[in-house]
Amino acid sequence: MEIVAKPEPTERPQRNIALTSVEQWQDGAVTHAQDYLAVEEPLEIRIGDMPLSVTMRTPGNDQELVAGFLLTEGIISDPTQVRKLVPVGSGPGNAISADLVTTDSIPEQLQRNFLAASSCGICGKTSIDSIRVRGIKAPNREFGIEAGTLCALPEKLRNQQAVFGRTGGLHAAAAFNSSGELLAIREDIGRHNAVDKVIGWALLNDHLPLSNIALMVSGRGGFEIVQKALVAGIPVLASVSAPSSLAVQLAREFSMTLVGFLRGQRFVIYSGKDRVKA
Repeated sequence: MEIVAKPEPTERPQRNIALTSVEQWQDGAVTHAQDYLAVEEPLEIRIGDMPLSVTMRTPGNDQELVAGFLLTEGIISDPTQVRKLVPVGSGPGNAISADLVTTDSIPEQLQRNFLAASSCGICGKTSIDSIRVRGIKAPNREFGIEAGTLCALPEKLRNQQAVFGRTGGLHAAAAFNSSGELLAIREDIGRHNAVDKVIGWALLNDHLPLSNIALMVSGRGGFEIVQKALVAGIPVLASVSAPSSLAVQLAREFSMTLVGFLRGQRFVIYSGKDRVKA
């Protein structure tokens, strides 16, 4: 797959953080201050010249985001189906076109669903049946992770969230091996985008399936996060908050290990307890 990059200006502004003037109230006193904001901008994903989806994201690792999106939403099943990913236009780079070997896997109804639900492709689908028919397999049953290693992941995730540290406004997803070593971390205004960026990193670097990693996400472990992780072959998904009922159902159906409320020395296992070693 060819990854085409836009020529960068000599002085490139940091596009994922913005600075704004604010009024700060504290103990009855109002002061003027400068505050950092996480940038949110639309990214249009195209197949050739055809618009497929628009997602609100934090700029950065956009080609990983597109690669991960195409995989986890069933447009492609392996990297050989993508000839190249090309930024479109001369502006700030808010569109990427994917040149696919074939577009037969993009029925008209799927296009309408993505366009109607721009921030998250899965939201446009009507039932869990659309996931089953894609032939997703149960992830690696031999992978295991120590409970103590699992408990250390949230702090490792937080310590590597560079943009969150300045803005307080981003989600993150990170891939760890069984020893708790950080392999990749990505941040984004959207939790599902951060996951797609990690999966896109794996796809572009020939690391799929991610059969020997634990994925840690900030926020909750929703259905769309479980679905994306399963497509990438991830056996363990952990989050600092609660999963949804449909997320638990899907994880149990495919024997994925789903962990929630991972905070300090406590967590809850909703599915796949055998992969967590005491």
